[in-house]
Amino acid sequence: MNEELHKELSLVKEQLLQNISDFDDLSALTRSTQLRSLYSRITDIEPDQRAAFGKAVNDLKNELSELITKKDSDTDLQEPIDITAPFAANCEPAKRPALLSAAVGSQHPITAELEIISDIFMSMGFRVVQSREIDDDWHMFGSLNFPEGHPARDDYDTFMTEQLDKNGKPLIAPAHTSTMQNRVLRRFSGDLAEGKPIAVLIPGRVFRNEDIDTRHEHTFYQIEGIYVGLGVTIGNLISTINVFLESFYKTKIEIKTQPFYFPFTEPSFEFSISCPFCSKSGCQVCSYSGWIEILGCGMIHPNVLTAAGIDANLYQGFAWGCGVDRLVMWKHDVEDVRNFESAKLSFLRQFSPENYK
Repeated sequence: MNEELHKELSLVKEQLLQNISDFDDLSALTRSTQLRSLYSRITDIEPDQRAAFGKAVNDLKNELSELITKKDSDTDLQEPIDITAPFAANCEPAKRPALLSAAVGSQHPITAELEIISDIFMSMGFRVVQSREIDDDWHMFGSLNFPEGHPARDDYDTFMTEQLDKNGKPLIAPAHTSTMQNRVLRRFSGDLAEGKPIAVLIPGRVFRNEDIDTRHEHTFYQIEGIYVGLGVTIGNLISTINVFLESFYKTKIEIKTQPFYFPFTEPSFEFSISCPFCSKSGCQVCSYSGWIEILGCGMIHPNVLTAAGIDANLYQGFAWGCGVDRLVMWKHDVEDVRNFESAKLSFLRQFSPENYK
């Protein structure tokens, strides 16, 4: 290889070595303008120089490849950084920022009240099973008596993901904790064979495409209750919810029910309580009706029991779903549900240990 070609190759090599950090991987190197220009030069030089020049270009490419591989290896060996740490591990003590004492922290009111709710139901013999925050079409609709094309599906305007389930349908951010009904009924069906009822409380976070206002949020917490056994009646349903509400609010509750429609219960009801903000005189929170619809409930539809492998001719059950945020609103006279997701310290500090009652 003559001196001119040698100088040209050396110049390109120097440029590439200086800029080696610009290449994240080998594909970026092979696409580099400098390296591609060297390969294109091969056909332009004298035939007797091509072999030596081509070999030199390949040697340069291999050398650069080894450097990139070594750089990636060195990066992999670096100690991972904890981005949640308040300061670097090797930070000088004098330069470390002062940390807030854990004594000033407290549970979020929703978390605190969920623990209270769970304790009430566990004292009534219920198990507690956490819901999930992503689910499939079958558990969201199919297992709950929402067949394909059912018009009631339109009432659940929830969020879909781009990722698909095994049946090619979008995974869903659940609009209700009822997505767990089929799983829970199947999981504890053995209790029925032993002569015991299935009694489960399911707390979890749910998501809906709501118009946000003082009473509605797109993200909130819900509790699902399920009870299945022999000879279960609507009376059992109403008394169970009434006992819970009076235990939760620590007072006598005035309640009423009215017929409603849910595909997964039959008959279905809306369960209402007298408005704690206006004592039934009428206000913005209760839409001036004096009553607040607090939850939906009903006797579990035979199709839902059958889908879970339970004999609907032998066993009956009831279920309900209730928004936790609203329960806490009425318990603590919170007038705007959006406060729970606002992260406002002025609001959250009202629920610090010394203030929380």
